[in-house]
Amino acid sequence: MKEYQHILLAVDFSEHGDYVAEKAKSLAFKYQSKLSIIHVLDNIPMPDTSYGTLIALDQDSGYELLEAEKIKLKQLGQYLGVAIDQQYLVWGIPKQEIIAFANEQQADLIVLGSHGRHGLALLLGSTVNAVLHHALCDVMAVRLPLA
Repeated sequence: MKEYQHILLAVDFSEHGDYVAEKAKSLAFKYQSKLSIIHVLDNIPMPDTSYGTLIALDQDSGYELLEAEKIKLKQLGQYLGVAIDQQYLVWGIPKQEIIAFANEQQADLIVLGSHGRHGLALLLGSTVNAVLHHALCDVMAVRLPLA
């Protein structure tokens, strides 16, 4: 089996995220590889009205969201023993940013969680499905229990 040098853990801070993180940590230990973490912020809550989207949020809302996500990422990094300079918070579309970042950083394995949805959810295109089909490196989709 191929020896992985750089494992990229893509997190969304969902309910079973720790399970996925443990898998990535275990693989990084096994292969003595670098472990990086990426979290992609893909939306900012904005109210939608019949007149279109109004930005009626106070000015600090985006900043507060960003700070909350930074704290979660830092806590996960500390838990996994991942250096702060290997923890990345990115704005964008998760599937695109994960793939682009893995290519940029020359990751040879992406680890992320999958709920194993089928049918309509799969047809609509999940992040996991896109990463599995478009990444240039190996991808490990860790099966999560359905809620």
